[in-house]
Amino acid sequence: MTKYGRSPWIDRFPKSRAPAYPRHRGHLDTDIAIVGGGLTGCATAYALAAAGIKAVLVEGNQIGRGSTGAAAGWIAADPGVSFSDLEKALGLRAARSAFQTWRRSALDFAALLRRLNVRCHLEPLATITVAETPEQAARLKREQQARRNAGLDAPSVDPRAIKNETGLTARAGLRGKDNATLDPVRACAGLAAAAASRGAQLFERSPAKRIRFGAKAVDVTTAGGTIRADRVVIATGQPTPLFKALVRHFWFRSSYLALTEPVPAKIRRQLGTGASIVRDSADPPHVVGWVDDERLLVMGADGESPPDRLREKVDVQRTGQLMYELSTLYPEISGILPAYGWDAPYTRTGDGLPYIGSHRNYPRHLFAFGDASHSMTGAYLASRILLRHCIGERDPADDLFGFR
Repeated sequence: MTKYGRSPWIDRFPKSRAPAYPRHRGHLDTDIAIVGGGLTGCATAYALAAAGIKAVLVEGNQIGRGSTGAAAGWIAADPGVSFSDLEKALGLRAARSAFQTWRRSALDFAALLRRLNVRCHLEPLATITVAETPEQAARLKREQQARRNAGLDAPSVDPRAIKNETGLTARAGLRGKDNATLDPVRACAGLAAAAASRGAQLFERSPAKRIRFGAKAVDVTTAGGTIRADRVVIATGQPTPLFKALVRHFWFRSSYLALTEPVPAKIRRQLGTGASIVRDSADPPHVVGWVDDERLLVMGADGESPPDRLREKVDVQRTGQLMYELSTLYPEISGILPAYGWDAPYTRTGDGLPYIGSHRNYPRHLFAFGDASHSMTGAYLASRILLRHCIGERDPADDLFGFR
């Protein structure tokens, strides 16, 4: 029976190994307070603690069980927006810098997880963006040319290689390097543990109720006490009710994911080598990859986030839609049922890049909102930009990811 509205990453994490952090009670003084215990918050806590900065993180529920638990588990080497569109929005130099920064973050994030020995099933993989129609092939060719004109790597993949790797019949393909897959819940738990080992204080089931800033400090009031800090990092992915004034900067959307039951070996052999993550050129696109070498994970069917009262109903409908669309890509899997179907809410900015950093209306605040890439790379990138804000060593490229 399909499990709707539930993430396999959370279900698969052994309860005996689930980290348990206390509730926040009383008063604490610290350098940086972090609101949000997902991958962005935990990566930021680790980065700050490793730099010798006192950090306190509060999470309203459990570490890694929110948007991180619903993620696809993909470290992507590009920001999820086409280079052509970003070039039109920001200009050639800015678009090139954004792509280079994102790729470098993907590489550094994977290296950090290896260095910390975080056991999260990290597996380096390439991606292939495929075009199935003449119109899609022409658009992909223009995207390839735009990247090459900017000096970015953009190798093409011929139809025979696409068929061999993915089992798909396509007219053209574009290969992406330096990507990886992982279990996002385990990755988040590993970074949380690493942050704690460096001296960061983490608290679960401690929602931030109020945040007030003054000339010398910012005060975070939780359900159990208060935290006074020099700055507060809001790592919730999207504006919470405490920041309604920032909602106008974002579109609130949801992506949907389905994980199949195990695919029989005979059928798997017809679907290519499985050595690459597949991204098609549909609008919205689908991303397809293997989990445990025997289940297909498909993400797509993006749309405006439904009201909470309709969320479960929409999960069921979109799971069915995804399985149908997956069967049009791979007719061989027709009849295989989904084991899981769930949604992943996100916010999108006007140009597609996340907004990371300060906002003029909120002194002593730093934000990490609007990552629409559907990958985990933005969490690591945010942690590095936020660290540089805190130590006063900004990189010129950081402004590309600031509020506009």
